[in-house]
Amino acid sequence: MGEFRFLTGGESHGKGLVAIVEGMLADLPLEAKYINKELKRRQQGYGRGPRMKIEDDEAEILAGVRHGFTTGSPIALFIANRDWQNWQEQLSVSPVEKEVEPVTCPRPGHADLAGVTKYGLKDIRPIIERASARETAARVAVGAMARRLLEEFGVVISSHTTAIGQHHQEQDKTSNIDWQQVEASPVRCADANLEKEMMAAIDEAEDNGDTLGGVFEVIATGVLIGLGSHVSWDRRLDGKIAQAIMSINAVKGVEIGAGFALAGLRGSQAHDVIEPNYRSKAQGLPWRHATNRAGGIEAGISNGEDIIVRVAVKPIATLVNPLSSINFRSGEKAKAHYERSDICVVPAAGVIAEAMLAIVLADACLDKFGGDNLKETLANYRNYLNNIS
Repeated sequence: MGEFRFLTGGESHGKGLVAIVEGMLADLPLEAKYINKELKRRQQGYGRGPRMKIEDDEAEILAGVRHGFTTGSPIALFIANRDWQNWQEQLSVSPVEKEVEPVTCPRPGHADLAGVTKYGLKDIRPIIERASARETAARVAVGAMARRLLEEFGVVISSHTTAIGQHHQEQDKTSNIDWQQVEASPVRCADANLEKEMMAAIDEAEDNGDTLGGVFEVIATGVLIGLGSHVSWDRRLDGKIAQAIMSINAVKGVEIGAGFALAGLRGSQAHDVIEPNYRSKAQGLPWRHATNRAGGIEAGISNGEDIIVRVAVKPIATLVNPLSSINFRSGEKAKAHYERSDICVVPAAGVIAEAMLAIVLADACLDKFGGDNLKETLANYRNYLNNIS
């Protein structure tokens, strides 16, 4: 990242998660309750495991905010793990007298085997702890701060589930989304009938000791034209978005706009015709695109249309009925380790992707408009709008 960057630390069952955010400008109104609202959204979703019944995620702001406003200094956050009380010996920072039984049977599809080999460990536990999606709670907290900044630019980010297992929404029905229905839905689906089919599929997978993946879509509206750049590979906005979304646990595919469907079309069918903007003067621009197959980004630059990202999430790798594996100490065939987990994480992954998209767009806005405080940055933003209108 450029102007807006962050680091997280902590383990799944450790004392808690920490995040340090650098690059946030001064004088942005920000309170913990705003962050905690997003953390609560991440914990919801049909198919989540018993861990979410234990945790009640709340972020404590340790630094970088004074009297409800950011100061321009790095912002430090802490999210406590309530389950830490059951893991104090296994994850003690100090040496312990009693030997802790190691985990030696890696789960196919997880970080276990690659991680324990890479770091030369004799126990998979440290890999399990850091590779866990529990870390994404810290990312959602950081994303909430980015979202709060983007509100000043009129940007709104939302997500909805379009498929779980074999149950999917028709492509032409993903426009005119009822976002109230999405937020009320246990699987974050805009189609109430499809929601029931998805929930039934999750129940069936759970009964069989299995897991389910799916697809979600994350959409950013109100994004102005001109974020990102075509001039160097690492400044392309779509490249940054793809990296950020692919970094989410269990994500195996990212497409922007029509994505892979464009590969089967002719050029005359694939691109978004530019036409005079008679109907509305969004951002004061005299033109608009007739369609949005590009998903709001052309040549690495936002083009003023909604940014649309579609994401494939694999079934998570921890199964109640474990797959075959080996004991890496003995080399003998064994069942994979079982760790308490979810059945389906697609709805929660959508919320995490909202956070990651917000982080990328906040960084792009700060890179574009600069400034050390909110008033200065917004003045630069308004000046840019006046220049392009």
